[in-house]
Amino acid sequence: MDPQKDLQPPKQQPMVYICGECHTENEIKARDPIRCRECGYRIMYKKRTKRCILCKCFRCGCI
Repeated sequence: MDPQKDLQPPKQQPMVYICGECHTENEIKARDPIRCRECGYRIMYKKRTKRCILCKCFRCGCI
């Protein structure tokens, strides 16, 4: 039993992007073209995450 064969590839979860022109939310997967589904505009902004992310500064020890 080889553990390498048992590993499943990660599922492609779509990221949510906001159109720079019409401000609609678009779910885009890894291989999808970067284009708004409503207006066709190509400048998209990644939506901010809602989960808490803490980074620790190793120089001064602050959080």
